[in-house]
Amino acid sequence: MTRVKNGPSRTMHHKKVLKITKGQFGTRSRLYRRANEAMLKSLWYATRDRRVRKRDLRKLWITRINAASRQNGISYSRLISAMKKANITLNRKMLADLAVRDPQAFAAVVEKAKAAI
Repeated sequence: MTRVKNGPSRTMHHKKVLKITKGQFGTRSRLYRRANEAMLKSLWYATRDRRVRKRDLRKLWITRINAASRQNGISYSRLISAMKKANITLNRKMLADLAVRDPQAFAAVVEKAKAAI
């Protein structure tokens, strides 16, 4: 049997990794071993932060709803409870969007929820 050194495919893999880490600092974009470490770490961060982004956006929505609801004379927790009693099924994303873009519509939702208490 002939000896197989895996030359062309290994070269292609090295090129692929170096292309992925192109914008990294120092040897992380030049040396294969360091670039591979940087790539693996960056992929791990990307996977983790896709979930963290969802958490952060939910926190932002809740903060916006709380600020807008307090301007209308009710706290966030009481508003959500009142909305459940009034059978208003708006999610937090839509509520936050209403609070920012259309304060009158948000105020109307708050009044309807207050009426159900």
